[in-house]
Amino acid sequence: MIVPEASLSTHRILVCCGTGCLANGAGEVYQALRSNLQGQPASVHPVREAAATGCHGLCSRGPFVRILPEDIVYCQVQAGDVAEIVAATLEGGPPVKRLLFRDIQTRQVLTRPGDFPFYRQQHKIVLRNVGEIDPTSLPDYLARGGYRALEKALLMEPDDIINEVISAGLRGRGGGGFPTGAKWRACAQASGTPRYIICNGDEGDPGAFMDESVMEGDPHSVLEGMIIGARAVNASQGFIYVRDEYARSIICLQKALEDAHSAGFLGDRILNRDFSFDIELVRGGGAFVCGEETALLASIEGNIGEPRDKYRYPTESGLWGQPTVINNVETWANIPYILDKGAAHFASLGTAGSKGTKVFSVVGKAVHTGLVEVPMGTSLRRIIADIAGGVPRGRRLKAVQTGGPSGGCIPEAMLDLEVDFDSLTGAGSMMGSGGIIVMDDRTCMVEVARYYMNFLAGESCGKCLPCREGIDYLLGILTRICHGRGEAADLERLQDVCATLQTASLCGLGKTAPNPVLSTLKYFREEYLAHIVEHRCPAGICRDLTTFSIDPGLCNGCTLCLKSCPVEAIEGVAKQVHVIDQNRCIHCGECFEQCRQDAVVIGGR
Repeated sequence: MIVPEASLSTHRILVCCGTGCLANGAGEVYQALRSNLQGQPASVHPVREAAATGCHGLCSRGPFVRILPEDIVYCQVQAGDVAEIVAATLEGGPPVKRLLFRDIQTRQVLTRPGDFPFYRQQHKIVLRNVGEIDPTSLPDYLARGGYRALEKALLMEPDDIINEVISAGLRGRGGGGFPTGAKWRACAQASGTPRYIICNGDEGDPGAFMDESVMEGDPHSVLEGMIIGARAVNASQGFIYVRDEYARSIICLQKALEDAHSAGFLGDRILNRDFSFDIELVRGGGAFVCGEETALLASIEGNIGEPRDKYRYPTESGLWGQPTVINNVETWANIPYILDKGAAHFASLGTAGSKGTKVFSVVGKAVHTGLVEVPMGTSLRRIIADIAGGVPRGRRLKAVQTGGPSGGCIPEAMLDLEVDFDSLTGAGSMMGSGGIIVMDDRTCMVEVARYYMNFLAGESCGKCLPCREGIDYLLGILTRICHGRGEAADLERLQDVCATLQTASLCGLGKTAPNPVLSTLKYFREEYLAHIVEHRCPAGICRDLTTFSIDPGLCNGCTLCLKSCPVEAIEGVAKQVHVIDQNRCIHCGECFEQCRQDAVVIGGR
């Protein structure tokens, strides 16, 4: 059987209905578009259709509406703008200028996404279809070459498929970076049947939404990758483990599973070949630790989501004690591309030890936040300064946190570091699943470490003592320091407990939990000393260690600080020097944020 051909209408209106845009009214925009288009007379030509797509990537400017074939993109669209957009689109008039993208640096108005600095410097493999198709439409996926790689794989010997993945140099994108082909081969050579294929969609890092965007924007690419993997290791059953909070991902995956069954891509005798495979969707309970593969296995089996010691790897003894391959969403989405385009093409991208591309979610203090996919080896500076537009409001870039709550904080001086598995690990951080949090000079690095320890303390399963007690002990020390009760000996205590966690914890959660503490101690030690010795927070974030005052020589009486103060602690009139009443001030820092004259000064307590 040949994969059926399909074609996409060239006259379409694409509405970004990723989770972020939906939260800002994209659903209402989509419904308004459909209503407006249905109301057009039949004589209007060409006929256009509205399609709800996955995330377009530039989340800070959504909701997005993209007009094809003109390839015009409108930003921050609301339902009230739809009639104007439809009129301009169908009548062939000029674009609605007020909704077009304006580059903050050049002030240039841009219409085509290929001209946006944010998109122009990306290289999309995993995100190749996200934002381009209706994720609930199998014909849309087929029109972009979907399931062509599966057809090719069914004509190959299983070991040849594994060799192709090995030649591509694909490493797991879930954080560990283990060579994917080697994992598959270990499973294929293990004794015992049945064998299982699992997609780890339990993405729980704060600020991370890469896997969610793929599952809700291009679910068939994940299914196709899993089916190819099943063919390679002779597995008969697969599971997709998805966080229960990912409601739209679950809807899109379920629809994709139903359509794949109906079309013969799943079930018995796939594409009339002697190969059968099925996939079941499993909804996770929200425990962060279930992102660890052995805890995930326990959860699928119906047990408490706790990790186990890996004296036998899942490829040998995984789900219900049988050989199992576990890869994350992004890894599976790469597989069809590799089989379709060839291993050499994929391996031509990236670095010697990290091939291909990587998807990152860029959040925090960046001008443009959203999804970014670049070749491995791209520097952090290029991602943040060139693609994400740098730090807004003239603030100074201070640090970048990579790898989620178990990652490290990298200082601005090291931003020319190439982003790959080995470079980030050497810098005291990690790739993780791909979260990048940008921090400016109003970020307290001690508080950052405290925040992540607080998160991990709540997410530790408590099975092993080093993780259960060690993270809580670190949290206690960091909390005391942030409240001005730290002492010099605390720094040595932090390092000692971190060393114990790294060596004695059962799973990756505990072993990598010290990274935020150790990296901030290494690169921002002076901030710890300022908190402990000088009783001040240099960033003005820790309220027990911070005061704000107004420099009379710089204040021009603009009243911005007075208007922004939530407790009316600032006194003054227009064009005269203002004063902060220290008895009423709650040390929130809002006056500092609003002042354009640098007249508000941060002091210690």
